[in-house]
Amino acid sequence: MFKKTLYVQIRENRVHVRNIDDARTVERRASPGFSHPRMLIGDFTAAQACLKHALAEARGAGFAWTTAVVIHPLENIEGGLSQVEERVFRELAVGAGASKVVVWVGAGLGDAEVIARLKGR
Repeated sequence: MFKKTLYVQIRENRVHVRNIDDARTVERRASPGFSHPRMLIGDFTAAQACLKHALAEARGAGFAWTTAVVIHPLENIEGGLSQVEERVFRELAVGAGASKVVVWVGAGLGDAEVIARLKGR
């Protein structure tokens, strides 16, 4: 398969990734932690390393030209995300290997909803 679709949920010092294509899930706890009391991502480098490993494991073996990711922060989002926070999540996913990224704030998403968000619906 040449395209992988992943749904990433981020909590304090934890990343949960679901591969929409084969229902594989990966949960990683960051060590060292990446969260800060005021921000979900306080240490970008630690967060990117944790996410990179989780995405690689969730993608599985094989070749993929593109990896589309919906990234969903679940904590420290009262009042929505600022432009800076949204950019942090987008660049976090791109740096971890995503070729297309949608940042989502709202209720949890099912597989069909993840695909719809990536298509812009």
